[in-house]
Amino acid sequence: MSGTPLIELRGVVKSYQSLRPLRIAEMAISAGDRLALSGLDAGAAEMFVHLVTGASVPDEGSVKVAGRDTRDIATDTEWLTSLDRFGIVTHRAVLLDGMSVAANLALPITIAIDPLSEEIRARVEKDARDVGLEPAVLDTPVGGLTTEQRLRLHLSRAAANGPEFMLLEHPAAQLEDAAAAARAGKTLRTLSESRGFGWLAIGEDEAFAEAAGATRVSVTPATGVVAAAKSGWRRWF
Repeated sequence: MSGTPLIELRGVVKSYQSLRPLRIAEMAISAGDRLALSGLDAGAAEMFVHLVTGASVPDEGSVKVAGRDTRDIATDTEWLTSLDRFGIVTHRAVLLDGMSVAANLALPITIAIDPLSEEIRARVEKDARDVGLEPAVLDTPVGGLTTEQRLRLHLSRAAANGPEFMLLEHPAAQLEDAAAAARAGKTLRTLSESRGFGWLAIGEDEAFAEAAGATRVSVTPATGVVAAAKSGWRRWF
């Protein structure tokens, strides 16, 4: 976590539907960082992303993005503009299961998906290759994808418009095993290196973090203290 921070959280407390609020005592993230953050369950990870993207504001403390407090975002237009710098990978994101993989890949780029233009089709095919989606699945319904393929689809969509930084909520949580997690982590590493974005992956999967080349940090939920992660991570399933 070096250089000028893109994201700064200080003294953050945010209550949500949980026994304890989300707490982040102090955390500064630079645009080029590649971090794996442990210690936040699914609900806390979702709230963390909401805070960073300005979809929610803290009850206490401050969240700054590119030096600007998210409380100072006054209009929907300002918020959407600030949101453009982020790509978000979350299993909460809606995929259109009845439509083709190609159409789902195209949606972040265009609403003209039936049929796809030659230009958009070529873009979609390249994006699919970049995340390891096989050409054979592009014209099949999303509902038939494996969990690993669905993660790759989410990753491609999040990266489609050239984000400065990517936020990932427990990306490996639904994968079958450590081998699948490692493959996904390697894909994230390769994609971030080729496209030049930093990222923060919230989760507990050691295989994913190691393959992605992450710097590992952890947060103590009761205090919000963020520190270098200890060894002995585990898979939560």
